Amino acid sequence: MELAPYVDLERFMGLWYVHGYTPTPLDPHAFNPTETYELKPDGRIQTTYRFRADGPSGPEKAYHPVARVYDRETNAEWRMRFFGVINTPYLILYVSDDYTATVIGHPDRDLAWIMTRESAISADRYDALLQELERRDFDLSAFKRATHSER
Repeated sequence: MELAPYVDLERFMGLWYVHGYTPTPLDPHAFNPTETYELKPDGRIQTTYRFRADGPSGPEKAYHPVARVYDRETNAEWRMRFFGVINTPYLILYVSDDYTATVIGHPDRDLAWIMTRESAISADRYDALLQELERRDFDLSAFKRATHSER
């Protein structure tokens, strides 16, 4: 699968707003979802996935998986560890030149995420990022647009 040719880890770190995602049992109705990455001195990437469940006033949920870069030549393939026991590939399929937009996927093409640095996204930009998944033949039958509003 085509991945981003190179990911500058320092530039990739920080807060991302999730605009599109494949729901999982952990986040079937995520509202205001964000993903934050922090590069640790040992090379691990501390991740915080935060959202409100079921609507703007729903309870806030946060998960804290830890990633390790798997492909150090491109930095575009990670392994994300959830709950200390579940390891899953995390593929950076696309990152914009200015590091304001990214598309993440799973090798089975069944899970994907569209993220930007801003809480709002234009329809044109969303569609362009969605095309990154379509051209890689991702199954988007369950993919949904995330809703953001002021917290």
